[in-house]
Amino acid sequence: MKAVKGKYFFGGVHPNDRKSLACASPLERMPEPEVVAISTLQSLGKPAVPVVEIGQDVVCGELIAKADGPISSDVFSSICGTVEDIREEVAASGAIEKFIVIKNNGKTDNAHFPPLSSPTPDEIKQRIKDTGIVGLGGAGFPTAVKLSPRTPVDTLILNGAECEPYLTCDHRLMLEKTDEIVRGARYIATALGVKNIIIGIEANKPDCIAKFEPYDDIKVVILKKKYPMGGEKQLVYVTTGRRIGLPPKLPADSGVVVSNVATAFAVCEAVELGKQLYERVLTFSGGAAANPKNLWVKLGTKVENIVNYCGGAKKKPKKIIQGGPMTGVALSNFEVYTHKATSGILLLTDACAAAENPTPCLNCGKCADICPMHLMPMNTEFYALAGDYESAAKYGGTLACIECGACTYNCPAKRPLMQAIRKTKAELRKMGGPKK
Repeated sequence: MKAVKGKYFFGGVHPNDRKSLACASPLERMPEPEVVAISTLQSLGKPAVPVVEIGQDVVCGELIAKADGPISSDVFSSICGTVEDIREEVAASGAIEKFIVIKNNGKTDNAHFPPLSSPTPDEIKQRIKDTGIVGLGGAGFPTAVKLSPRTPVDTLILNGAECEPYLTCDHRLMLEKTDEIVRGARYIATALGVKNIIIGIEANKPDCIAKFEPYDDIKVVILKKKYPMGGEKQLVYVTTGRRIGLPPKLPADSGVVVSNVATAFAVCEAVELGKQLYERVLTFSGGAAANPKNLWVKLGTKVENIVNYCGGAKKKPKKIIQGGPMTGVALSNFEVYTHKATSGILLLTDACAAAENPTPCLNCGKCADICPMHLMPMNTEFYALAGDYESAAKYGGTLACIECGACTYNCPAKRPLMQAIRKTKAELRKMGGPKK
């Protein structure tokens, strides 16, 4: 189906995408590590509960932690080996998480489910739940829950924007696994009972656009190169013209469900191969990276192993980022492990890392000028610094923030606006929400 141009959305920024570092690097499978440490918190929601014991032998794809409640996901071993330890330690996010440590025994057995042939909608949903699939665009929301919306939907939107700078893993996946992504999208559409499938791809990926145009049942929408084009609210509007209200409104309330292209690929493998989500593609890149690559990596792989496999750093990085530079988290070292939602490992130089000390707020309003959600980030930070988180939410609109980081990027005073927003949300969760 011939591609069409998407609509324009308010706000956003135009960072240098720096995708040329890794976009030409084909998908490459990284060798299995000798040891993995797999977190039981692999999705938005509650952590899973371990169902294995120290000393137990497991195979690749075997259940090692069971989902705890509806907003949680099963966790599977990514290698064959022996459970060496179950321990708590600090994760990349800075939170304490429980990790299941498995030592590789070199075997290649797996515990895949039987493939499904002509599955029904309920069979597809159950398979997605049973294989622990979550949104691989970064949020990590359990996909099976998303496929049971509270309101009727008529459209599935595939997110192929990949608007974060440096990241190119979705780009390569769209190029090399096009048909699998389309088949996965069709399974998701069947589960939802919809026939309209749209894929939104940024204009800086003409090769990907050309790959999807031959499919008659897929409408390709060319997205303007702009950040955060991949945000759900922005993507829904530019591809369909529909608007999503403020929280707790969801895309389903506007008749659509959004799924990342990597998630669609995982659904295809789950249905056709019975494969659990125990590996993913991520991008290793950055100005300090010796050999930028797009890698298949087993969950629970230590970041240090990834860096070493790619030749390390050609110069000392100013910042190490897990994820993208706009929404990812800075790491103090390489001693952390990959999760289902880990989309990248970036080694940034002095020239590319935002490392300047902040200066007092200039009251320029530039953070509000480019906020795609029409919020007032400076108000959130002002009240958060005073410890008044309810006022921060009231006058900053914090709870509607999609945490894209555009405000921080655009701030001439280099204020830590995103950190204040995340801090405010965390404190409000502890309080059970705003009381005013």
